[in-house]
Amino acid sequence: MKTKSWYKPFLIWFWSLFLGGILLVWFVMFLITRGALGYLPPLEELQNPKNRFASEIISSDMQSLGRYYRYENRVGVQYTDLSPNVINALIATEDARFYSHTGVDLKSMFRAILKLGRAGGGSTLTQQLAKQLWSPRANNIFERAMQKPIEWVIATKLERLYSKDEILLMYLNQFDFLYNAVGIQSASQVYFSTTPSDLKIEQAAMLVGMCKNPSLYNPIRHPQRATNRRNTVLGQMVKYGYLDETARDSIAALPLELHYSSVDHKQGIAPYFREYLRGVLTAKEPKESDYPEWNKLQYQIDKWQWDNNALYGFCEKTHKPDGSKYDIYQDGLKIYTTIDSRMQKYAEEAVNEHMQEQQKSFFKELKRKKTAPFSSSLTRDEIDGIMNRSMRQTDRYRNMKKAGLSHDSIISSFHKEREMQIFTYDRGMIDTVMSPYDSIKWQKSYLRCGFMSMDPHTGHVKAYVGGPNFAHFQYDMCTKGRRQVGSTIKPYLYTLAMDEGMWPCEKWVYDSIHVVLPDGNVWAPRDTHDDHLGDTVTLAWGLKVSSNWMSAYLMSLFTPEQLVKMMRSFGIQGQLDPVISLCLGPCEVSVEEMVDAYTTFANKGIRTEPLYVTRIEDNNGNVIGTFTPHTHEIISETTAYKMIYMLREVLDHGTGVRVRYKYGIKAPMGGKTGTTNNNSDGWFMCFTPSLVNGAWVGGEDRGIHFDNLREGQGASMALPISALYLKKVLADPDLGYSEEEEFDVPAWFDPEAGCK
Repeated sequence: MKTKSWYKPFLIWFWSLFLGGILLVWFVMFLITRGALGYLPPLEELQNPKNRFASEIISSDMQSLGRYYRYENRVGVQYTDLSPNVINALIATEDARFYSHTGVDLKSMFRAILKLGRAGGGSTLTQQLAKQLWSPRANNIFERAMQKPIEWVIATKLERLYSKDEILLMYLNQFDFLYNAVGIQSASQVYFSTTPSDLKIEQAAMLVGMCKNPSLYNPIRHPQRATNRRNTVLGQMVKYGYLDETARDSIAALPLELHYSSVDHKQGIAPYFREYLRGVLTAKEPKESDYPEWNKLQYQIDKWQWDNNALYGFCEKTHKPDGSKYDIYQDGLKIYTTIDSRMQKYAEEAVNEHMQEQQKSFFKELKRKKTAPFSSSLTRDEIDGIMNRSMRQTDRYRNMKKAGLSHDSIISSFHKEREMQIFTYDRGMIDTVMSPYDSIKWQKSYLRCGFMSMDPHTGHVKAYVGGPNFAHFQYDMCTKGRRQVGSTIKPYLYTLAMDEGMWPCEKWVYDSIHVVLPDGNVWAPRDTHDDHLGDTVTLAWGLKVSSNWMSAYLMSLFTPEQLVKMMRSFGIQGQLDPVISLCLGPCEVSVEEMVDAYTTFANKGIRTEPLYVTRIEDNNGNVIGTFTPHTHEIISETTAYKMIYMLREVLDHGTGVRVRYKYGIKAPMGGKTGTTNNNSDGWFMCFTPSLVNGAWVGGEDRGIHFDNLREGQGASMALPISALYLKKVLADPDLGYSEEEEFDVPAWFDPEAGCK
């Protein structure tokens, strides 16, 4: 009787608490599903999770050049792109009952509760995905208590909205594997330099092992811990029948073999091109008020690009179906470029090889100069002026000025030594003690360069190098920088002459030229071929040896305005002063514009503008932008044939002949070298029937240059970059370029026809 007295109340209390607990849980879940308790994303958001995906830049040979992202380097992949090894390892380790539960696995959850978590967590993959996508950081005990129930509700909703494969895919695309490797695509590339479809079992097991705790099982910092965790995953695969024990034992014995490559926009292939493309895609519509008075020309150039170039400002001009603008940092665009990764690699190798050798020669000359890195011809006042401008342009100066320091005290601080790192070619970054003033001079002592290679028929830019090292010299000398072009301007003048009916074979008695200018002054250029004074020479000879007197003679037959008009038709957009000395190349032009212009010669008189991107796709593979080259008929085919004949002479017997005798390139080629006053700029433009290449080399400032012509001329400074590049390209049979390819010049063309 005594036992029965407490048993009945106990049962009442037990079942009351039990049923009350169930009702409470049901009521809480009901409130959560109605959005009255905690945050529950709306159905629309569950159906379309706001995944932020990096946009990928893809080469013409379908290699990844890099990605644009603001927060996470995540690239989405399709389920069919996943190796079965990844799926099997993930399910065996994280959620063995994945295909049988409906988002919440009650059996696993109760097992985890009863064993206090020693049997693993009770969260399913779907719950983990819900937490990754929507679970905010808890700020108090109540919010932490509500996280799990909210994840349960979201997980069950996800299971109703998506298939199991889609949930697995979202999970793998979402997970952060550290080191800017968000998602399985980035992780495969960062840790193993491969793709998700090619992951081996041991590689997949290591990545899945990180899912438990990526920091704890970080393979870079804790390789042994990561190896042990990988082997645990292999054991789970054996347990659930995805792997036999013999295979597990052999794989578990393998060392943790990583092919780690860090993700940094300053590293990797084509960094100058990627940065250029980023600026073009995200450009805003130019407003004249945003440009200072001294830079109005740049406004005109940018405005022309906005009005005529569909790629310029693409993200501003192109809208999503919902009306918002595309964001290259999180919309997962696929940007298909014209860059060939193999040719880009050859170009970067050529630049690196030549610039290191060129820099050694330049350092040897600088050792003999008290004014180093500046030319001996500069005065102390000129050097001080350059250095003062350079100091004022630094972040150090601007920050100290903002802090209220006087100009004199700031300049004084630039002369105080301190510990710092400086760049070197042979040893990379090195520690040293140096004043900021001397560090600026050290940085200026390195020569800069720009190189571009392009198909003259399609406009496809195959290789793009804006400088010697993007990490340390980020100013792009391919499209942004403009330098005096020297004698590479002369083909435009000769084109004007040929288009007006003259012929390469026309003769002239070689003599100095004196032109009386409208103001009464006399213009008389110097020349280095006065040993031919009084000889009868041809126009072709004048271009071959780059005679200034011959150029002056041709200019006496035309007006500067005619030359300016011709150059504009060639695509030169910068400042062109209509003066007679323009024929010697004092104007400043970019490498891009010069390559664009020279396509006219290889393409039968039709200029083809550079094309950098062929199409852009959204994250679902829909094409949202296509791009085709713009062409302009500049000169007649006959004029183009005349120019090909003369420009081939330049490389076969003239100033560019070292392409033949030093580098052994036998392919039919035309081109022109260029050297400006005091050797401040070295240029080399060349073209084969299928490629146009342009190279420039010089100092950051015009006062930094070789003082001797032997090493400072374009044939020494810039020509080797194109030559080294072409040798590599022509030697690669997979690229399809041949030394046997001839210019498409008809048999009837005779360069001496006009002289008979």
